[in-house]
Amino acid sequence: MLQVGDQAPAFTLFSSDKKEVKLEDFQGQNVVLLFFPLAFTSVCTAELCNMRDDIAFYQGLNAQILGLSVDSVYTLAKFKEEQHLNFPLLSDFNKTISTAYGALYPKFGFGMEGVSKRAAFVIDGNGTIQYAEVLENAGEMPNFANVKAALGR
Repeated sequence: MLQVGDQAPAFTLFSSDKKEVKLEDFQGQNVVLLFFPLAFTSVCTAELCNMRDDIAFYQGLNAQILGLSVDSVYTLAKFKEEQHLNFPLLSDFNKTISTAYGALYPKFGFGMEGVSKRAAFVIDGNGTIQYAEVLENAGEMPNFANVKAALGR
């Protein structure tokens, strides 16, 4: 599992806007990388809407929020539109980044395999992990107070 002080695994993924997004695009800026299991589910919706509603706090700390799931770019686009999310949603459809960050359920509900775990990572402008939380229970939310504290370091 990735730990504080580790170099964050690089990634290039497509966003719900069908644009390539790379971790290196945010060099010099903090990134809050949120893995979530599935769009349109209750806890995922609450989590991402919490971030949407608190975006000014994160922007004030030079932090870019990125949501990431194994959903397709098309599903994520509809989810983003319906929830009025004001940050990019990234599709890890091939599960490579969820795997690299140790945030992938081998088995999930309803017989699904390979679904992103709920996880939060704070990555500083040099690509170093400042906070790492990977939850085993998809019904729990990341500790946003700890995420905010990590940004304030």
